[in-house]
Amino acid sequence: MIEVPLPDSRAREEALARLDALVKPLGALGRLEELAAWLSAAHGTVPPRPLDDVRVVVFAGDHGVSATSAYPREVTAAMVRVFLSGRSGVNVLARQVGAQVRVVDIAVDDDLADVPAPVRAHKIRRGSGAIDVEDALAPGEASRAFEVGRSLADEEISSGADLLIPGDMGIGNTAVAAALVGAVLGLPAEDVVGTGTGVDEAGRARKVEVVARALARPRGSGPFELVTALGSACAAATAGFLVEGAVRGVPVLLDGVFSGAAALVAREIAPDAVRWWLAGHRSTEPSQAFALKALGLTPILDLGLRLGEGSGAVQAVPTLRAAQAVISDMGLLADLA
Repeated sequence: MIEVPLPDSRAREEALARLDALVKPLGALGRLEELAAWLSAAHGTVPPRPLDDVRVVVFAGDHGVSATSAYPREVTAAMVRVFLSGRSGVNVLARQVGAQVRVVDIAVDDDLADVPAPVRAHKIRRGSGAIDVEDALAPGEASRAFEVGRSLADEEISSGADLLIPGDMGIGNTAVAAALVGAVLGLPAEDVVGTGTGVDEAGRARKVEVVARALARPRGSGPFELVTALGSACAAATAGFLVEGAVRGVPVLLDGVFSGAAALVAREIAPDAVRWWLAGHRSTEPSQAFALKALGLTPILDLGLRLGEGSGAVQAVPTLRAAQAVISDMGLLADLA
C-alpha cells in the first residue's frame, strides 16, 4: 500500500469559518465555498495559493477493442500529431486558462518516428490486447506503466505544477473504461456501456457484447491483475499519475470517463489518494457516473461533454480559481462600517 498524506483538516475548518464571515449571507456562494475550503485543506493554508501553473498530461494509446468505436484505430497516432501542433480541443481550451499540455505515447500502435523523442520516451508497448478474448497487457506491464505515470506526475510537480489534469487519447478507451468500472463495482456491461465516440444503438449493442465477454473472462483480484486483464497501459499510467499527485500533495482534477475508471483502480492501490482529487465535469458516459459515486466525487461542471483529452477538466479551472479568489479577496462582515 502506498502512503498518502492527508489534507489539512485544521485549514479546512479555518476556511469554513472565514467563508461564513465574508460579506455575504451564509452559504450564498454554494459550491464555490466548498471548493475554497477543499483547496485550503489541500494547500494547508487560508487562503489557498493561486492555481497559476496547470499541467495537462495526455496519455495516448491504442486498445484492442477499437472496433467498437465509430473511428478507426489510426486516429490515435494522428491525434498525437494534432496535440503536438497545438490544434486539438484540449490545446485550444487549455490556452484559454493558461494551462500547459503534454502528450505522451504510452501504447500507440505506431512507431511515431516523426514525433519528438520525449513523446515516445515512456512507451510500454504498441497497443493493448483485445480484452474480450485476451489480456490487455503482458505480465509486469501494468506495474511498469503505473510507475511511468508516477514519474510523469513527479516531473510536472517538480517543475512547478499547482494542479494536475490527466487527459486520454485512444480509440476504444470508453470500452476499456466501462470494463474496468464494471469489474471494480460489480456492474453488468449493459449498465456501464455508453455510446463512446457516437456509435448508434446497434453499435452500442455490439459494444455491450464485447464488454460482457471481457467481464466474463477469468482474472486476478488485485488492481494490477485487473488492469492487466481488462485495462490498458494508459489506464495503469493514469492511475499512477493520480496516485503520485496525491503522494506529493498536489490537487488532481479528473476529466471524464477514462480518468474516472483509472481513479477507481488507483483507489485500490492508495485508498487515501481520493482525498486529493476533484471531478472536473460530468461525462455523458454512464460508467463515469458510477465511478464518481463510488469515489464520492461531485462534478464541478455538467456541459454534456464526451471529447476526453482533459478538455472538460480544463474548463473547470476558472471555477477553482474563482473559489480561491473569493476566500482570498472578499471583505469581512466585521469590517463593514
